[in-house]
Amino acid sequence: MSFVQQLFATSSVEKLRALGQGKILRRALTAKDLVAIGLGTMIGGGIFTTIGTGVKGAGPAVIISYLLAGLTSFFAALCYAELGSMVPVAGSAYTYAYATLGKLFGWIIGFALIFEYGISAAPVAQQFSAAFQDVLKSVGIALPVWAQTSNLVMHGAWWNLAGYDFAHTQVDLVGALFVLALSALLSIGIRESATTNNIFVVLKISALMVFIVAGIFLFHAANLHDFNPMGWGRLSPFGGMADYTSSLQPFGIIAISAYVFFSYIGFDTATTTAEECKNPQRDVPLGVLGALAIGTVIYCATAIVLVGAVPWSHVPLKDPLVYALAPLHLPFVSAIIVMGVLAGTTSVALSSLLGQSRIFYVMARDKMLPPVVAKVHPRFKTPLNTTMFTGVVVALLTLVVPLNQLLNLVNIGTLIAFTVVCAGVLYLRHRKPDMQRSFRVPFVPVFPILGIVCSLFLAVFGLSKTTWIWFTGCLLVGLIFFFCYGFRKSNPDEIGPVVEPEGLTVSP
Repeated sequence: MSFVQQLFATSSVEKLRALGQGKILRRALTAKDLVAIGLGTMIGGGIFTTIGTGVKGAGPAVIISYLLAGLTSFFAALCYAELGSMVPVAGSAYTYAYATLGKLFGWIIGFALIFEYGISAAPVAQQFSAAFQDVLKSVGIALPVWAQTSNLVMHGAWWNLAGYDFAHTQVDLVGALFVLALSALLSIGIRESATTNNIFVVLKISALMVFIVAGIFLFHAANLHDFNPMGWGRLSPFGGMADYTSSLQPFGIIAISAYVFFSYIGFDTATTTAEECKNPQRDVPLGVLGALAIGTVIYCATAIVLVGAVPWSHVPLKDPLVYALAPLHLPFVSAIIVMGVLAGTTSVALSSLLGQSRIFYVMARDKMLPPVVAKVHPRFKTPLNTTMFTGVVVALLTLVVPLNQLLNLVNIGTLIAFTVVCAGVLYLRHRKPDMQRSFRVPFVPVFPILGIVCSLFLAVFGLSKTTWIWFTGCLLVGLIFFFCYGFRKSNPDEIGPVVEPEGLTVSP
């Protein structure tokens, strides 16, 4: 094969489907578990902590921002559901890109998903740490000084890199230990992790339902009269929010759509556990679409109640839901919201770490990464090496890096993954129209094209030039590793070999 042919060589969909029928990983998940895993990543870090800034940037029209982000996710979710039912293999968008568009695109999407899963877990852990320490302070418990989150100031102009100011960072020991604890749980077993996640999902959804019901009693339609004070915003390429700081600058609906898009990230986590489902052809579409549908309804209802209960100009950046319910003078309601924050950030971090470890596992199995990453523990039936490696790296990021400035990278990585997944559906419908599909995207090619257009629109018009510079720079570093290792070692016709716990070599 020529160099170009190797770059765009695709893995066989048929072989991937056969691989998905293997029993290397423990099959213990149902559609209900996948919905919970999707919601575990979706609901938490975004809605509890970013809705305040969203309201400041768009006014009551933040509701439209959530709907636009949700519509973009809907088109992508349909495509995820079709490919996930066709190729029930762990790896999500990476696997789909490898099977449809080739090795190079597979690596690019696998690298982009690091931003969606790995990086997103770190700021969520920092959010958990802040909420946890606030709870301890409220009951009169003070952590030792060395364990408290502390600011670290580093002087020197070189810390201001490509538009991001790293001069002020933090040391968050609680958040780092939190990540390591969750990684240990994931290493023990998928069933134990899923059960824990299900509990936290119920807690945080219950907290949001309490807010919605209680907030209705404070709802005033007059607060919605000045519905769109900021307009649609500047529709100029790369003119979105530069970072996730507490800026009060009015951005408008488009930029805030790209901002609150972070809240939708995670419904596709269900596809990363396809090889651990009892019936992936049925469960994956139900998990993906079910998580997105429930999450969208909850987000829009929460936004409507918040801007109806509090004039948008009075909504605070920190703890806006607790602030909105303060006039009720019901401390137990505020306590429930705080409990929801803790449960929400826990489940988001848990699901993000789960998704990232499974993507690394599949990339290593395809020899895009060293094979040691794909080893499965003989007792726990989990990819222990990659799970703990992911946990340690994310813990280090949580400990010292101000990742609030990098959250836009999470969004751009996800939007690019959505674009490729939608393109993958179009490709397979053209190349393999007769292949069995337990779920089919309706109105092809219209819906996949709309998914591509909406994703690219938010990425180009909703995100900043600084974000694109950082993503491009990181991608170039990743491509260097690809050409030094993955390009030479991987072969689309040979997935594996994977070493079974008993020492047997299994080829699909």
